Amino acid sequence: MRVYGRRKVLALAAGVLAAATACTGNAAPPPSKAAASSSASPSPTAPAVAITQAEAAQEFFKVTVTDDRLRRVKSPFEGLLGMAVDLTTGGETELTKAAYLSTGYAPLRHTWGTPTLFVPRWAPNEPAPWFSALATRDGSPALLTFAKSDRWRLSSVTLLLPGQQLPAIQQDADGYATALASDDKSITISPQFMGPVHASVAETGSAGVTAGLVAAGPYTTDVAKQIATQRLEAKSTGYSYDSIFSPDSFPVYALRTKDGGALIQYSLSRTTTTTAETKAAMDEGVPVPASAAWLFKDSRQRRTLRLIETHQYASVVPSLKAPAPADVIAHDGALTRATGQ
Repeated sequence: MRVYGRRKVLALAAGVLAAATACTGNAAPPPSKAAASSSASPSPTAPAVAITQAEAAQEFFKVTVTDDRLRRVKSPFEGLLGMAVDLTTGGETELTKAAYLSTGYAPLRHTWGTPTLFVPRWAPNEPAPWFSALATRDGSPALLTFAKSDRWRLSSVTLLLPGQQLPAIQQDADGYATALASDDKSITISPQFMGPVHASVAETGSAGVTAGLVAAGPYTTDVAKQIATQRLEAKSTGYSYDSIFSPDSFPVYALRTKDGGALIQYSLSRTTTTTAETKAAMDEGVPVPASAAWLFKDSRQRRTLRLIETHQYASVVPSLKAPAPADVIAHDGALTRATGQ
């Protein structure tokens, strides 16, 4: 990315943010009356928190409105992409870059509904607070998570799969949710292991050591079957094929559900490599799929094509007292990088 003058970027940012503040069109609606009526400051009898529910509603509105204003500009100005990326963190950063670059800086705009918030009761000195929200995106239910370092950014967005509903989240008398530690052992799969277990099932299906830990479905066992089939098809035509899932270094977020289980949000990367092994295959080349055309000048690569996707998921994990397979209930993802030769 070329470096533009800091003054120009800051000026554009100020204009976009000012427009976002005034915008009432396709942007997310303001917080509900209940959220708006909640005091942003703790009452004298309530313990202080890193973020109140009212403040979380404001952060949701601020980020989604600013994102919409940036997407509306539709300009091939690389500083615009930089500002859009600066609204994000974690896996959402990679997906935002791809949304802009794959469309010639004209990413799809979204319309957001009023959020239902799940805000953990973080202590005021919590170094990395976060909260989740359930809201419609373009009419479909989406689960979002916002995380704070120097300021609040959007870290994850997943869309609920058809027929799935968000489980009831445990909340205290003041409406605050309960966050689980990454090594929590009260559920069948600790949050820190949900990504690796899912990756294993997506690669090996019902034949691996993790078989049965995650429910069968389109993002687990079905993927493993597709990989096995494509590997055989590639071999029969002179190619090698492999597709590997791996946990990213992105954060994992877990909320306690009312039944003692957990709602876990996490990211995986998928790296798919196709290589021409025979002379005939090399002469033919490795075709570049339509989804990756924005990353290549040529429609074929002579020897190897490597596609890298970023995927975000939300899964429901049962309590250890009632063991059962974890269930993937939400997903969003896209091709984010690729290399070839």
